[in-house]
Amino acid sequence: MKGLTRLVWLAALAAVAAACSGGGATAPSTSTSTLPAPTTVADTAGTTVAPDPGSTTTVYRGPVYPLTGLPVTDPAAAARPALVVKIDNHALARPQSGLNEADIVYEEMVEVQTRFAAVFHSHGADPVGPIRSGRTQDIDLLGSLNKPLFAWSGGNANVTFAINSSDLISLNNVNPTTQKEGGFFRDANRKGPHNLYATTSKLWALAPPGAAPPVAQFRYRGAGDHLAGDAASGVEGDIFGLAIRWEYDAAKGVYLRTSDGVEHRDALDGQVNTDNVVVLSVVYKPSGADARSPEAQTVGSGDAMVFTQGVVVHGTWTRATRLAPFTLTDDSGNPILLTPGRSWVELASPDKFDPLP
Repeated sequence: MKGLTRLVWLAALAAVAAACSGGGATAPSTSTSTLPAPTTVADTAGTTVAPDPGSTTTVYRGPVYPLTGLPVTDPAAAARPALVVKIDNHALARPQSGLNEADIVYEEMVEVQTRFAAVFHSHGADPVGPIRSGRTQDIDLLGSLNKPLFAWSGGNANVTFAINSSDLISLNNVNPTTQKEGGFFRDANRKGPHNLYATTSKLWALAPPGAAPPVAQFRYRGAGDHLAGDAASGVEGDIFGLAIRWEYDAAKGVYLRTSDGVEHRDALDGQVNTDNVVVLSVVYKPSGADARSPEAQTVGSGDAMVFTQGVVVHGTWTRATRLAPFTLTDDSGNPILLTPGRSWVELASPDKFDPLP
């Protein structure tokens, strides 16, 4: 489904660009290149429009998914809340299931290398996992997703109290009712604790009445927006001893991931890939709930690098409160625009990631 949507976007872009250059058609004079959330679009006809790249018109007329900027293909999916699943990244947890289905994946430092907060909205993954425990850093990090569902395997008493007291909708495997109705199960072919899975379809069914969809977390590039930045074939770095590398595949238009020099694969969908890699420089401090656990400070500001379509844009991230999305601006103070599609966010300690030539 994701590949089809992307092909539709690219095909429409080529077709309309050709029409504009050869047929003398005039593009509309007023529009915006920023892709709004489905509830704020002015034209709900649902048609996909990709004007000439030199124009200033929107890419889409009709609703878009807020976490990807791609056209809505399933109105029911667009209306559901965001679902965040904490996914294990221990070597024994690979290949995981669902990383290529998530709209956004946050990679955060934990006590041993990294763990993923995979955010599902436009698509789901049955199964998804392996699922592991949450951290207090998830409370601030995920606050801008409008009270998302949060699927996790539990935590120590202090962490559990903090998460259960937050506005995250806790779907904890320790709860017998949630465990059964959320589709949690253990994979007999995996060694514990790297063997807990669930299904996003059943997890979404546990959404409370009134649960609402997320707001957009990033701004996206429209057909008339210049692809700013410096050429870069990818990015490599280190989080707590884990060597991470993303290389841009121009033929596929995506970044491909390796971990510790080995191709990182998703059991459902081949090599882990994404349309955008966002590197946010953050400070880690000991968690107040568990001093052994690092806690990313995601409210404030720091350096940022955005990798998209084979270029890198350097800038700054700012965030006034945990309920606000990250604001990304380049070194000239202009908004950094991502390519419509899936995004991977690296929460990295300062100076740990560098562009590839």
